[in-house]
Amino acid sequence: MSRLAEAGAALLGGTLRNATPLGGGDLSEILHIVLADGRAAVVKGGPAPQTEAAMLRAMALAGAPASAVLAASDTALVIEALPASGSLAAAWADLGRTLARLHATEGERYGWPVDYAFGPVAIPNTPSDDWPVFWGEQRLRVHVPHISGALGRRIEALAADLPNRLPARPRPALLHGDLWAGNVLADGDRVTGLIDPACYHGHGEVDLAMLSLFGQPSAAFFDAYGPLDPGHEERRAIYSLWPALVHVRLFGAGYRSMVERFLVEAGA
Repeated sequence: MSRLAEAGAALLGGTLRNATPLGGGDLSEILHIVLADGRAAVVKGGPAPQTEAAMLRAMALAGAPASAVLAASDTALVIEALPASGSLAAAWADLGRTLARLHATEGERYGWPVDYAFGPVAIPNTPSDDWPVFWGEQRLRVHVPHISGALGRRIEALAADLPNRLPARPRPALLHGDLWAGNVLADGDRVTGLIDPACYHGHGEVDLAMLSLFGQPSAAFFDAYGPLDPGHEERRAIYSLWPALVHVRLFGAGYRSMVERFLVEAGA
């Protein structure tokens, strides 16, 4: 049995019976554990389990489905195992309602109380009252030293022009922050959990852009989520740039074409 499985069992005050790896753990180990007394849970490693625990609690408090935090330490997060026998194809409408509830919870400023990371890629979250400045400095310019040549200069130029492209003070919605289909659990036509959050407060369209990065939500999703502000299609490319840049740094130059495509779509 792995050290992570043993650590999870110890945090629950039980004896480990077995542990099974779960898919999706590109950046951290994830296991389903069963204790000798029959209790089951999911255990996740990673650099900041306490930070993720706070995010899950924040989403649950906002009325979004999220795994209950059973225990957390500096090395392991133990959460409830949620039903997930369905697919998102049948649950788009419920995801729209879920995301609308999440985004209805507002913060006082843009950002998050702490910084975190996706693997080796630091994600700064210093609070700000100016949304274009936050997005330009903490989501685009931070990657320029890692992106060579002309591409980096185009990102710099776009960041400088964001006051003309993004709303200065959109409602600081609670964001999931890494919302793609693999981070949505479904059972039948119901969303049972939003997992692996990277929460902060920002423009709600950021989550929508991420959700559209590798696919397209159905019309039922957008009907359930509610009307979008004018210009959202133009902003989607700007918001999609951030996950594309993170992918370049995590997984290599194969994602540079995605960055270039979003720069073209953004007119940069």
